Amino acid sequence: MKENLLIVGGTGFLGFHFAKEGIIRGFEVYSLSKNPPNKTRFIKEVNYVNIDLMDQNKICNFLKDLKIDYVINCAGYVDHRMIKDGGENVIDNHFSVTNNLVYYLNKEYLKSFLYLGSSDEYGENPSPQIEEIRESPISPYSFAKVATCHFLQMLNKTENFPAIIFRLFLVYGPNQNKERFLPQLIKKFLKNEKILISPGEQIRDFCYVEDVVKAGFIALKKRNIYGEIFNIASGNPIKINYLVNIVQKIIKKGNPIFGGIDYRENESMSLFASIKKAENFLNWKPKISLEEGILQTIIWFKENDQ
Repeated sequence: MKENLLIVGGTGFLGFHFAKEGIIRGFEVYSLSKNPPNKTRFIKEVNYVNIDLMDQNKICNFLKDLKIDYVINCAGYVDHRMIKDGGENVIDNHFSVTNNLVYYLNKEYLKSFLYLGSSDEYGENPSPQIEEIRESPISPYSFAKVATCHFLQMLNKTENFPAIIFRLFLVYGPNQNKERFLPQLIKKFLKNEKILISPGEQIRDFCYVEDVVKAGFIALKKRNIYGEIFNIASGNPIKINYLVNIVQKIIKKGNPIFGGIDYRENESMSLFASIKKAENFLNWKPKISLEEGILQTIIWFKENDQ
């Protein structure tokens, strides 16, 4: 009998890739999200359920009779608005969704609950960031991620809830949302257009989506890591301007204007991870080089005209 895997936010970039891998691994996959998948993210073997994740009654009705073995919570969206600009909604959307899930899931059958957090939780802490340091959120979005992480750790300590937390650094790859930086860059360069970029001195850590997904499925099957936080990243920091140059070198077109825009308010200039804990506990290391990952991403955007 197949094990049931629920992917919350299963129509998003990460959710799509987790769902695809879940089908390959023989799970019965359920995708729970507000909207249906677009045509490039539709997987015929997936059971799609579209409801508002903030609606407790609908969440309850969906989950009350469903025996879920594993959950991957990909829900939420990157939004750097401050409180004065509506950031309280960002907090509510991230924290409340997880709270609703935890409350209504049938815990008798649940084996693992994987929550996808963010590198933004570390804020201005010095790099490389390690899981044991105190978080320093610099936006409502990063605060919501920290709050959800602590909530799940509390539940693990007090009620043995089988939570595992990933702090993802910059995940990229095929089928990523076109509003994100790398897809925008690729699309502009493929059209031989100019793109305004900051000076590009920010240090970041990019990890290919297939490596992230593999780490996730390793974690789901582990039984001695509940309550733990793991950085999931490449472990190889680069500057943003270096990334831009790689994309331009592969495409051989495009015109980046470095310094054309300012750095984002409160932007961290150095954000990269130590991945020793994931290496030791999960026996995981990323396999895809930055150059190969970018090439595969460019090929996908060429073929899908996004």
